Amino acid sequence: MLLLDNSAWGRLLQGVVPKARAETIAALTEAREIAVCLPFVLEAGFSARSLGDRKALMARLDELPRVALDGEVERLASRAQYELTEVGHHRVAPVDVMIAACAHRAEAGVLHYDRDYDVLAEHTSLLFDSEWLAPAGTL
Repeated sequence: MLLLDNSAWGRLLQGVVPKARAETIAALTEAREIAVCLPFVLEAGFSARSLGDRKALMARLDELPRVALDGEVERLASRAQYELTEVGHHRVAPVDVMIAACAHRAEAGVLHYDRDYDVLAEHTSLLFDSEWLAPAGTL
């Protein structure tokens, strides 16, 4: 399973992803292997341009499996942020830290187009697959 990050979602919506990769993501979505969590849903909702856009977006996202936040995710995210601070990476977006913590808790990966997830995977105790939507710098 892969949790969506807004960096991947936005590019999928824009249609800038190579056709073969977009088809792979569509197949994973159909197989219910693409999931969301509350931090992503809130960020995606924030990006909506209108009430109608937000309603359509939420209807799409409601069809995907959801990884719930719980006390363990909160603890994992807080610890990861502390670990990042210890190594000088205190500027990783809080939403990215929360999504990575959800992925760790769900034993999932994160589908993204954002270097923050490589930093999180390398410099924290969170265990998740950092899956780039496409190679960095190609979209």
